[in-house]
Order: sequence, then C-alpha cells, then structure tokens
Amino acid sequence: MVDSTEPDRTAKEEIDARRRLAERIAKEAGARARRFLHRPETLHAVEKSSSQDLVSAADQATEAYLGRMIRRHFPQDGIVGEEAGRAEGASAFDWVIDPIDGTMAFLVGQPNWTVSIAVLHHGEPVIGVVYAPMLRELYVARQRQGAYLNGKRLMMRADWTIRSTTIGYGGTERADPQEVGAFITRLYQDGGVIFRVGSGALMLAYVAANRLAGYYDPTLYCWDCLAGVVLIREAGGLADFAGTLSAPGPIWAGNHTVFTDLKRLSKASTAP
Repeated sequence: MVDSTEPDRTAKEEIDARRRLAERIAKEAGARARRFLHRPETLHAVEKSSSQDLVSAADQATEAYLGRMIRRHFPQDGIVGEEAGRAEGASAFDWVIDPIDGTMAFLVGQPNWTVSIAVLHHGEPVIGVVYAPMLRELYVARQRQGAYLNGKRLMMRADWTIRSTTIGYGGTERADPQEVGAFITRLYQDGGVIFRVGSGALMLAYVAANRLAGYYDPTLYCWDCLAGVVLIREAGGLADFAGTLSAPGPIWAGNHTVFTDLKRLSKASTAP
C-alpha cells in the first residue's frame, strides 16, 4: 500500500461517490442476507478450508449482488471478493468486499455478522463501511472525514491500555495453536482479557467505537479488515495490516499504547 497523499478535488468527488454507493449497497446486502435466514433450507452451507471456514448460498448471492452494483456504477473499478476472487480494474480504485463476515455466526443464529466493504485508491484504503444488520449498526469512515456509527462521530480514547477493557482476538483454525496459547498467556499476564466474536470486521469496528481496547489477529484476510482499518484510523487510532490483497497476514489495532503493546505481545508469542 502506498503512502497516503492529499487527493485532488476530482479524486475527492470520486471517493465521495463511492462512499455513498458503499453505504447504500451494504445496507441492501445485509437485508438480502437476512432474508435467507427465513429460509434456512436454501443456505446449503459447505466447508472451504475447514469445518470452521464455511460458505453458504447467502454469501454467494450477496457477493454477486455487491459485484453487480459496483460494476453497474463504476465498471472500471477492480473488485476483490472473498468468494469470487479478484477482478482487475482499469481505474485507480479497488473494492474489497466480504458479503457476510462471520458466516458461522450467521448460520447458527448469532447476531454478530456483518457486511464489510472497503475502497482503495491507488492501493490506499480510503473508505470503510461495516454494516451489522441484526444490530442495526452502520459504521462508515472516509479518509480525512472521520468515522461514524449511525451518524454519530467516533473518537477513540487515547488514555486506554490493554487493561482498560477487553481485547479483540481473531485467531482462527489457521493460527498456530502454540502461538495462540502464548499470546493469550502473555496478554493475561499483563492484565488483559480476550473478547471474540465471529467477525473480524465487527471487532475492528468495536475498537473504533471504544467497545474494545484493541484487536489482534495473526492471520486475517484483506476483506475481513480493510474497512475496519479505515474506521480505526479515522477514529484516531492505529491499524497495521501486514497481509496483501491475495494473502492473509497479521493485523494490530488500537490507540498508540494498545497498538504498541499488542505488537510487543504478538512478537514475543511468535519468537523462535
């Protein structure tokens, strides 16, 4: 990802147009996914990489809807989707979409699943939208214009530490079990406590909203986290994703103190 630079007026207008579309289609995608819950026999969930990594007909149909709407309004933009993969574009913009982040939660009736949409401009995340349909919460951030929850400005607390409230942790079956245990042990030794739900995007949004002090995941994908990266940065925090658009990687997020401590703890947990 390139360093952020101040976009010119035309680029700002282009970014704003995409933000408006991202908000609209995230809400509609969430409504479409919810309708599947009234017809569970149509979900047809199947395993991808493991029994904890699932895809359903709702994921596929919702991602197809998002892709159609993006191509209808911005046909030159690239799209990176969890299910459909990457479609290169001819513009400076790429959309990174997760139609249902937290498929397991969705399938078992938990409310903690989201639609996550990020937009990149020249490789830099500039728009983040995370919509939690069951919670009726819409998180929106636009580079240099702040982060909002249902229209209310979000500002992260600068005085919090890892002991102030719980820490979101996203280690899944992809993570090394020994490293997971080592990280949790070190966190608890430092006075922290783990919080986990099935959606990385939602936990990142919770950091921006001061519901969590920070977040760490050793192996997250871009579609799970780039919208949350924008939310946290625009709420005054730090977020660093070490993966790419095609490969997972670790992510650390929080205010300066929490971010630094999570990096320290994760490094100690992965040291040979």
